[in-house]
Amino acid sequence: MATPEKILIIGGGIGGLACALALIRRGIAVEVYEQADQLREVGAGVQMGANGTRVLHALGLKAALEATQVVASGKQARLWNTGQAWTTFDLGAASQQRYGAPHIFMHRGDLQAALADAIAREQPDAIRLGRRFASLVQDADGVSVTFADGATARGALAIGADGIRSAMRAGLFGPDRPEFTGVVAWRGLVPMAALPAHLRSNAATSWLGPGGHALHYPVRRGTLMNIVGFIERSDWQIESWTERGSHAELANDFRGWHADLHAILGRIEAPYKWALMIRPAMPRWSQGRVTLLGDACHPTLPFLGQGAVMAIEDAYVLAACLAKHANDHGAALARYEAGRRERTAAVVARSLQTRMKAVDRAFANAESAAGHIEREWKQERVTERYDWIYRYDATTAVV
Repeated sequence: MATPEKILIIGGGIGGLACALALIRRGIAVEVYEQADQLREVGAGVQMGANGTRVLHALGLKAALEATQVVASGKQARLWNTGQAWTTFDLGAASQQRYGAPHIFMHRGDLQAALADAIAREQPDAIRLGRRFASLVQDADGVSVTFADGATARGALAIGADGIRSAMRAGLFGPDRPEFTGVVAWRGLVPMAALPAHLRSNAATSWLGPGGHALHYPVRRGTLMNIVGFIERSDWQIESWTERGSHAELANDFRGWHADLHAILGRIEAPYKWALMIRPAMPRWSQGRVTLLGDACHPTLPFLGQGAVMAIEDAYVLAACLAKHANDHGAALARYEAGRRERTAAVVARSLQTRMKAVDRAFANAESAAGHIEREWKQERVTERYDWIYRYDATTAVV
C-alpha cells in the first residue's frame, strides 16, 4: 500500500486548528476531526502573550486577529478586600517593543473562527465535524482511525489535539490518574456596557486573596469582559467546562471580597464552574506514527495564561519538524518532543507555583499582604516570572 500523504488531526480546538494551518502552510494536506457538530468554543477568553501572537502572525492571521482582539494596556493587581491596586506588568507599548509582538485578549470563539476560516480558504474540505474518536491502529504504511459512528479515516500520521481529557492519549498510553488541586474555577462573560465606567479597562486585573484569586480582561473588541475566578474548596471535583453553577453559589465563594469584583461577578450572564486537576508528566508523547500536542500531553493550570499558547507553539514546531523530516516520521516526532518537552514542563511547573502565590494565606490581613506583595507581586518580580516565556520564539526553533 502506498503511504498516504495526509495527516489526521483529532480535535478541532485551538491547538488542533493551529497545527492544521501550520501544516497546510508547509504544503502538507490534513484532515481535522472534531467531535462537536459545529465549531464553537464555549464562551470564554484567552490571553495571548507575545510568544503566542508572533506564531499566529507567522501563520498569516494578523489581520484576522485585529478584527476582534483587544491589545492589552497593562496588568494590575488588586487586594481582595480593600481593592488596593498596583501595577504588576506593562503589557502595552513597552511590552510590544520588548518582545516584538503585542499581548492580546480574545474570545476563544473568535480565535477558533480565525483559524478555521484560514484553513477553509486553503483546504475547504479539511475540517470534518461530528466525528468522535473511538480507536486507531497503525501499520508500516500509516494510521487508520475509527470514529464512534463507525466511520473511518486513514493517513500517514495522526496527531491527538483533543484536550485535557484526551481519548487519543488514553488509547495510546492507557487511562491517566488526575489529581484534584483543591481549587474550583468559575468563568463567565459580562457585557462591557453593563459595568460601571471605572471597570471598563483594557488592562488585565488580578484579584489576590487568601484561598482565592480572580482575573478579568476585555475581549471581542472590548464589548465583553471575560472573568475567571479560583477558590479553594473540596466539594466539587467535576472537570468540565460546561457545568453550570448558580449566581448565589458564585457570590458565596467570594463572600467578603471587594464590591468592584462583585459588580462583575453579579452581571455574568451564565456562570460555569470546573475542578482544576493536575496529571503526572508523561514520559513520552509519541508512539509510532502518532503523537500528541497541547493539553493532551502537558495539561497546564490556568495561572500563567499559557495553556492555549503552549498548544500553538507545539503546533508550529511540530509542523516544522514534519516538513523538515518528511521522509522520516520517527526523526520528526523525536525532534518535536526534544524541542518542546523542557519548555512545556517548565511552564506547567511555574503555573502551579503561581497558583500558590496568587491564593496565599498572607493576603488575609493588611500587614502580611503588604510583605507578600513586596516579595512576589512587584513589577520587577512579575517581569522576572514572565520574561523567559514571552521572549521564546517558536518560529525560529531549531528542528
